[in-house]
Amino acid sequence: MSDLGPIGRLGRFAATHRRAVFITWAVVAVGLGVLAPRVETALSGAGWQANGSESVKVREQLDTNFGGAGAYALQVAVHSQELTVADPAFRHTVARVERVLGADSAVGSVLAPRPGASISRDGHTAIVGGSAAKSPNEMVAAANDLKSEVSALSTSGVEANLTGAPGMWSDFNEANREAMMKSELISWPVTLAILVLAFGSLVAAGLPLMLTIVGLIASAGVLYLGTKLSPISIWAMNFALMFALALGIDYALFIVMRFRGALFGQGRDPVQAVGETMDTAGKAVLFSGLTVLISLSAVMLVPSPAFRSMAIGIMVSVLFVLAATMTLLPAVLSKLGPRIDKLALPWAHSGEHRSARFARWGELLWRRPFVFGGIALIVLLALALPILGMKTGMPSIKVVPKSDSSRVGYQQISSAFGPGAPGTLQVTAPHADGAATAAALGADRGIAVVSPPVTGGGGLVLIQAVPTSGPSTDATASTIDRLRADLPAAALLGGPSVENHDLEASLASKTPLAIGVILALGFLLLLVAFQAPLIAAIGVLANLLSTGAAFGVATLIFQHAHLSGLLGFESQGFLDAWGPIFFFAMIFAIAMDYTVFLLSSAREHWERSGDAKEAMVGGLAHSGRVILAAGAVMVAVFFTFALSGPLPPKEMGTILGVAVLLDAFLVRLLLLPVFLRLAGASAWYLPAWLDRVLPDIHFGHGQAGGEAASAGEPVGSAAPADPVGAGVRERS
Repeated sequence: MSDLGPIGRLGRFAATHRRAVFITWAVVAVGLGVLAPRVETALSGAGWQANGSESVKVREQLDTNFGGAGAYALQVAVHSQELTVADPAFRHTVARVERVLGADSAVGSVLAPRPGASISRDGHTAIVGGSAAKSPNEMVAAANDLKSEVSALSTSGVEANLTGAPGMWSDFNEANREAMMKSELISWPVTLAILVLAFGSLVAAGLPLMLTIVGLIASAGVLYLGTKLSPISIWAMNFALMFALALGIDYALFIVMRFRGALFGQGRDPVQAVGETMDTAGKAVLFSGLTVLISLSAVMLVPSPAFRSMAIGIMVSVLFVLAATMTLLPAVLSKLGPRIDKLALPWAHSGEHRSARFARWGELLWRRPFVFGGIALIVLLALALPILGMKTGMPSIKVVPKSDSSRVGYQQISSAFGPGAPGTLQVTAPHADGAATAAALGADRGIAVVSPPVTGGGGLVLIQAVPTSGPSTDATASTIDRLRADLPAAALLGGPSVENHDLEASLASKTPLAIGVILALGFLLLLVAFQAPLIAAIGVLANLLSTGAAFGVATLIFQHAHLSGLLGFESQGFLDAWGPIFFFAMIFAIAMDYTVFLLSSAREHWERSGDAKEAMVGGLAHSGRVILAAGAVMVAVFFTFALSGPLPPKEMGTILGVAVLLDAFLVRLLLLPVFLRLAGASAWYLPAWLDRVLPDIHFGHGQAGGEAASAGEPVGSAAPADPVGAGVRERS
């Protein structure tokens, strides 16, 4: 065992110091687990903004100089079909709403309905305002507490509904949280059933769940501590759960199948089997985890608290799952030993590491690469074509369930005051520019109503303008852009719809950079891992194909409303603006998992044999079952989210589910092996100058196999490799 590399030695250390490893992880789990239950109430519900944008500056000015009249002020729509504000019952409900808002510490002042401003012309609808006395996150939390209390004030003739940005984000977060919890409850038994089939043993099938649970408990505790330093979006925990489960499954599958091959197939003792497993499969898992972290780190380029905290949440869960895979899993495997197959299914083959079926599939692809590769390429390109017409936008009110108070109130205000009223624009300007600003607003064709300037602190005036179109429409976006060009230079434009517009613009501007960073860093990591520029380029290209196809399918479904009846959603006419950057990072990260698993196995065979065919066929034979099983689990998990109620989980589940489906079954098990077939020995070529620069990394376990696989020397055929052992290429 003296020939083990650093990861193999780490695995052997964990195997021979099980007690210390178990105690350490118990301390981590208990210490952070005590904090974990508190995370749900500590996470924030806001943060969907572009830091430093003009609209955020306007909100800050309004909160400071106009008593909290910014985008996160509360609104309550009081509405009656029969009664008007002149009726005592209507006025009584308004008064009760004012008392409820005034009693909450998050409300600075209560704004009573005013004729010509917040009372509709027909008198059937009135708006009670509550200025923001706290931060956006605290205002969303206040909306959580207030919305049921406000709704309880409704009578048979008059209803009250909390709306505005805090109410909308409150309902949005709550609906999505409930939908994701429901999906998780459905996905867990489905996941366990597939894991039992994949592992062939109940004991082995429990190991991914162990990694997931440990990773989640630790992540939740760390996220809670993180909230003491900075607000963290509630979505961070949701995505952390998803990735912890996905990666726990992937990593456990790869490690456990390799461990069984060494333990049963090669007759190693448990400690030896762990060392060899971590020296090969463990190294692949480490590189896979690094690619996931690198992909998600690019999301940090978006200057939005919600996005950055979501990326941090996922990265924290990945770090803990990766750490548990590198230390806790080897210790558990060495402790279990042959008992890993306890409660095994009758058809399970403990020592089977090389799949005969996937070996035959690899041989078929080797013989007919153009037929199968051509079909796969045509399908992927055809599915990707719709992205040429893809449109994005920030979530409209359609993402909130129809019965929720924020949506009901939104529609009541829209019907009573015009479609643009829920997205009223807020303009601040120096007092000297007030008249010119109001005139410019009134002259714009996209503005229906302009309110008189209101003087506030700091020498500023506030002018509110109601657009002629709804908040999430292209027309309103055009109006915002036009006004910014026409208003006096010192005037600033803000409001809830403008904050969404600015975040969308920030996402659009950062997406190409983030995608470029992901691709470049992914290529560099694959280059370091596999010591072959062509292999690294092939891996990145394959990821792009599956990602593009997934977004193409999403465009057909969510933008063009195909399958909307089957999936049960109302199309917004666009994809949510965070999709291209956030889902691209997630898809690329997951796809790199499969890329590393397949190519690490292929690299191992190449290092031993120097035979391009054995590298392709052997790599597929040894990793195909893992990729198939892991892909099946993740597709099942993601598609349960696609069946959730609100639109965002449907988008997420559909895009990720389709991406994994295409990537695992069409790209990794078909197209990528075909690329290896067509590239032949050149796929593994490493120029001598690059060989001197890159660190010395191998995926094979054992001693050097001679000069056959030396850097810069493409090699012809050699004897087939041993399915488990592999040589190590010497440096020249």
